[in-house]
Amino acid sequence: MTWNLREMCSLCIMNVWLFLCSVEVSILAAVSTDTFDSKLDEDWKNWKSQRGNQYTKDEESYRRMIWEDNMRYIKQHNLEHSLGKRTSKLGMNKFGDLTNEEFNKLMNGHRRIEAVNMTEIEADETDESSASKESYFERRTATVDWRREGLVTPVKNQGQCSSSWAFSATGGIEGQWAKKHGNLVSLSEQNLIDCNFGGAGCDDRTALHGFDQVIQFGGINSAETYPYTGKHGDDCRFKPDKIAAKITGCKWVSRGEAALEQAVREIGPMSVVINASLKSFQHYKGGVYYDENCNGYVTDEVLVVGFGIEDGMKYWLVKNSWGTDWGEDGYIKIAKDRGNHCEIASVVRYPVV
Repeated sequence: MTWNLREMCSLCIMNVWLFLCSVEVSILAAVSTDTFDSKLDEDWKNWKSQRGNQYTKDEESYRRMIWEDNMRYIKQHNLEHSLGKRTSKLGMNKFGDLTNEEFNKLMNGHRRIEAVNMTEIEADETDESSASKESYFERRTATVDWRREGLVTPVKNQGQCSSSWAFSATGGIEGQWAKKHGNLVSLSEQNLIDCNFGGAGCDDRTALHGFDQVIQFGGINSAETYPYTGKHGDDCRFKPDKIAAKITGCKWVSRGEAALEQAVREIGPMSVVINASLKSFQHYKGGVYYDENCNGYVTDEVLVVGFGIEDGMKYWLVKNSWGTDWGEDGYIKIAKDRGNHCEIASVVRYPVV
């Protein structure tokens, strides 16, 4: 076989490139191993053990670097919290070995939507004419928690399927169904994922798609009847003879925190979209969440189940679908009446039973 000059040069360049890449990986692995904080060795081992994480040798070095970087970020944030500069606390959790970019790809599957481009849809007007200013103030400062009224199921875990839209939808239906019928039933997100219109259920969908689907199918199965698998199934296994809940429509709430407060107070849990993309959100552990960068766009769908006041700060009580080992047992308290923080009142919907 004969080689021309161009082929020989190309082969040489490729070999040199491969060699340099292998050297770079080796150097990075060696450097990263040497720069690990030995004081964190036991913490790293315990964290891996608790979560059953196993890595190859090279991957472990990379994940350890990320984990330590996240640990430093968490410690710095909590130091600022102790000095009164932050209103929330962070903690190492199951997302500890992920970069923020990886975290967003895994957990925030909602297509990033610029908040300024959202369409504001007016809600049905409610009668406020008979309420005095004093009684209105009293109502606005009260605490609401629909968990205490039996309208909220336990926190669920979407796993590695970007299906927060389905959990937000079922949460809304669960609340309204229980409010009307006095029977709280955990509904099937997998039913929505497998039977959704126009694509795989782990792709970018919205709670509105979930509501529309339940209307089209004439109902939704329970989580017991149609268990969650965390991936899009090949077939829709909806059982029309085992319907657990039905809805007749969906309503929108006008944009703004005052409208959201009124809807949560008078109607029940609300399906909303928020910006859940920041590193501070990724590692949230407790307190009232406020990050000056949490605005401008939305990435996740959640359920607002109430609001209240903690340490003098008003908050929205938000149920997420990342399991109970994130946040405050799966919940986050997002700063309330602070400029529509994290865009929480930009898109608000609820089903009609």
